[in-house]
Amino acid sequence: MAENSFSLHILLAFALSFHLQFAISDHFTTTVFDVGASIQRTLDVLSFDPQNSKPNLELQKLDAQPSSSSSSSSHSSFSLSLHPRSSLQKTRHKDYKQLTLARLARDSARVDSLGAKLELAINGIRRSELKPVGTNSTSFEPEKLQTPVTSGKSQGSGEYFSRIGVGRPAKPYYMVIDTGSDVSWIQCKPCFSCYQQTDPIFDPSASSTYRAMSCESSQCEALQVSACRSDSCVYQVSYGDGSFTVGDFATETLSFGSSGSVNNVAIGCGRDNEGLFAAAAGLLGLGGGVLSLPSQFKATSFSYCLVDRDSAGSSTLEFNSARPGDSVTAPMLRNSKYKTFFYVGLIGMSVGGNPVAISPSVFAVDASGRGGVIVDSGTAVTRLTTEAYNAVRNMFVRMTPNLPKASGYAIFDTCYDLSSFRQVAIPTVSFRFSGGKTMTLKASNYMIPVDSSGKVCLAFAPTDGPLSIIGNIQQQGTRVSFDIANSVVGFSPNKC
Repeated sequence: MAENSFSLHILLAFALSFHLQFAISDHFTTTVFDVGASIQRTLDVLSFDPQNSKPNLELQKLDAQPSSSSSSSSHSSFSLSLHPRSSLQKTRHKDYKQLTLARLARDSARVDSLGAKLELAINGIRRSELKPVGTNSTSFEPEKLQTPVTSGKSQGSGEYFSRIGVGRPAKPYYMVIDTGSDVSWIQCKPCFSCYQQTDPIFDPSASSTYRAMSCESSQCEALQVSACRSDSCVYQVSYGDGSFTVGDFATETLSFGSSGSVNNVAIGCGRDNEGLFAAAAGLLGLGGGVLSLPSQFKATSFSYCLVDRDSAGSSTLEFNSARPGDSVTAPMLRNSKYKTFFYVGLIGMSVGGNPVAISPSVFAVDASGRGGVIVDSGTAVTRLTTEAYNAVRNMFVRMTPNLPKASGYAIFDTCYDLSSFRQVAIPTVSFRFSGGKTMTLKASNYMIPVDSSGKVCLAFAPTDGPLSIIGNIQQQGTRVSFDIANSVVGFSPNKC
């Protein structure tokens, strides 16, 4: 009798546990994840050949002189096309699994780089000088203070490109967009070391508006790493993935198709460019520092919408355009220790419509300048502090007891085998901003395939550092507006 009572007790306890497990799952909001469409995109990106579908037909007018020109764009609205890497460069990888590994490897390097740059600024290391390779040399040894400088990889850096005209007459070039840096640059002839790019290399001697910059100029002084050669300014920028660019700092005219041009923009003319910039002609720095394009244009705002990185679609990068009226808004915060990053007032997250137990202080910038949450176009996977990530992941796992688990993958520790599903209901995931606004993500913004067989992972990752980053996977399909004049960041889903 006692044995039967004990067995009944165990059975009731198991039933109660079973009931509670599914009771948790029954009281949350869900969204539909289209597994079939997700797998199909992985196959499409592997087979897509940009040579058979050039995405620049609408941009040929850049070859002509723009209809208007100004030295400041503070009262003009400019628009550029924006393309994912997959639409410009055929992948070298034979399967989607290897492509994903390559993306995640350089993404981790970028995250380390952003953290390192912030630490250098906080510790007061703001400027350093390039060293000549030898006596009376015209070449310079890349400065190794900011980030490790290595080369030789070939995956390609940067996930999104814009098309912009450089020089006069304007020639069109594909340039990586980067909200995490300020200095814009382009590969230049004569080039001592240049990687392969889609467009012909820019020839400054063919432009009537190219002007070398003096060492005493305020723009040269604003560079973090610089040198002086024959009274001309030499710049260097290094990136966490091992890439770097060294060359002459100059002013040039940048053009925006038929919407106008801006004169005397400080831009690097790269003579030694090595690392992971395959396909792009250079980079457009969209950060918050004095050398960034928004600062030089005196732009009151800029916005972009990132299409799915596995698609052949395109969208736009816009300056001084009105923020969509249906935007979910959040305060734009700035760090006095480092002006480049755009911080956002994130106070928490929700999973399945339920707030996750995270203290708002986890997402705040502390007195030293550490911590906070930035919005970054160049980081792919959103990084959360370990405390915040664990809380979000644990709640998501508790709400998905029926989904078949799979082993972790690279930086992802929460993965599922959805090979037997065409569609599946998953808990919603939302960002909660100070001011009371909430942005709920689409399923494809946080459940992503890592191969073509149906293995998908929760697309968040922990970081050991205090800085959190909202990455471009979570931004895809949403117009992100940086309203500089009003210190607001806006998120407008489906505005590509």
